[in-house]
Amino acid sequence: MRLFFILGVIFNHTVNTVLAAMNGQDTASETLKSIRLMFHYSRNGFLFMSGLVLTLNYFHRRDWGRFYRKRFSGSLWPYLLWNLFFLVLFTEIDDGFTTMNLFSTQYLAIIIHGNRFYMYYMLLVMQLYLIFPGIVWLFKRWPEQHRRILGISLFIQLTLDALIKYWLQNLDLSAYPYWFKAFSINIFSYQFYFISGAFVCLHYQAVTDFIHRHIKWIASLACCLSVGTIFYMHWNMTVLGLSYDRATSPHQPYMQVFDILMIMTIFWIGQRYATWRQAGMPTAIEWLVKNGAKISFGMYLNQSLGLLVLKLILKNQSWQDWQYLLMLPLGYIGVIGGSFAIAWFCYKVPPFGVLIGRPQWHFRWAPLATKSD
Repeated sequence: MRLFFILGVIFNHTVNTVLAAMNGQDTASETLKSIRLMFHYSRNGFLFMSGLVLTLNYFHRRDWGRFYRKRFSGSLWPYLLWNLFFLVLFTEIDDGFTTMNLFSTQYLAIIIHGNRFYMYYMLLVMQLYLIFPGIVWLFKRWPEQHRRILGISLFIQLTLDALIKYWLQNLDLSAYPYWFKAFSINIFSYQFYFISGAFVCLHYQAVTDFIHRHIKWIASLACCLSVGTIFYMHWNMTVLGLSYDRATSPHQPYMQVFDILMIMTIFWIGQRYATWRQAGMPTAIEWLVKNGAKISFGMYLNQSLGLLVLKLILKNQSWQDWQYLLMLPLGYIGVIGGSFAIAWFCYKVPPFGVLIGRPQWHFRWAPLATKSD
């Protein structure tokens, strides 16, 4: 599931790159804009998986100091290093040489805001690490109230998204700290997906049974809401008068219902895959999925390289929008292939594993032993 959601996230970013290259003056660009919301569930799906995996690995542990050291060493260093590399690369391509003071200021701003190179997820996951002991405490404090916790979390999520869409985005938030006005990097804008990930981990069999019993309805509703995103976007723009960016924001109550149903559907597909694997599947497919899941985090981190190459290729063309649209599948395959190759190289070749959160070398500091007289 993690690999599937990562591929979906990268597809969304590939769509953004192709849209930026289009002239925006014919049916092809309007078509691509209209279907963009169909694939937005992958972001929240990725966050759901983060909550599930953390709960699976750490729910019964108590050494939070060790937890913080391990998780931040595997995420903070890649975040700092990739941002530095991309800033140097993009500065050289776009602007050429800049002063060290200006570069340092830009780098610090990017690190704090996470608003370039699609690094927003890294800020979100590091915030999750900070509050994860609180999530564990919540479920342990009320062991018989897990469904109620999930229901309250969903209510808060839908209410918060309604406030963001219909109220907060209409206010002048320029004087507020960045974290309070940039909803895309605020951990509480996604709290339900971390809570639901923990819930599914703790009640895996019950959730599995529920989804299996109702999969026809769940998948059917997910497909209907997926098509409905096209009409929903146009309703946002024509009736509510929202801009395209706000009309396609993931922070909308409709999108949360759609995302939840899609995540449940993908959850069921993942279990069908597991059954297929146990029954025997082509070795090549099993190898790609298994190892792709291992390096999916690294694929996310380095995706901006593939997207940059695609951007430069499209920038040098003088095509009609429909030609750019036809290039989307090929461009996506190229970005995925490049991201996989880079992440696999880092995974296999020391010391580059640190770039994808899988360092091959581990250093442990121990106090020096002293002899007693």
